[in-house]
Amino acid sequence: MQSSIQVGVNGPAVWVRVEGKGSFLNSGNLKEFAQEMVNRGYREFVIDLENCAMMDSTFMGTMAGVALRLKELGHGHLRVVHCGTRSRELLSGLGLDQIFSIHTNGAIAPEYESLERSGNVDKTTEQKREQAQTMLEAHEALCRAAPENFPRFKDVLDYLKQDLHHETSTK
Repeated sequence: MQSSIQVGVNGPAVWVRVEGKGSFLNSGNLKEFAQEMVNRGYREFVIDLENCAMMDSTFMGTMAGVALRLKELGHGHLRVVHCGTRSRELLSGLGLDQIFSIHTNGAIAPEYESLERSGNVDKTTEQKREQAQTMLEAHEALCRAAPENFPRFKDVLDYLKQDLHHETSTK
């Protein structure tokens, strides 16, 4: 299944549409884009999951990271629209409904310009390290969003920290 993230800006709101899978493969793109938009002063984010077939914990953690960053800034909001039952269960099961709003419906998204499509490309060592860092930050955000998630992701956190430490010490 082809996956991509499409983005656009409509007035004060940043729109992100997930096509296919929201996973560790495209979480880095979402993270970079969201950071850039926050740096440009945008504080309203809309994530459209209408065409999202599934999400992994890294992707959900990246969304949590954006919502937590907006909260740190003292204003702004992340809203999920066109969220199906399974996606709502996943997000709520991780306590993310406490840090952003989740809706089964929503406005029609504006036209988008494409953000990098993720595919099966050979990754350099630096890209792999960046991907592991994104995964670590995403899972840490899940634990900050709802501390009861820590036991669920403790092994993942330990593995990613160990992997990153190993990568750093072999350079």
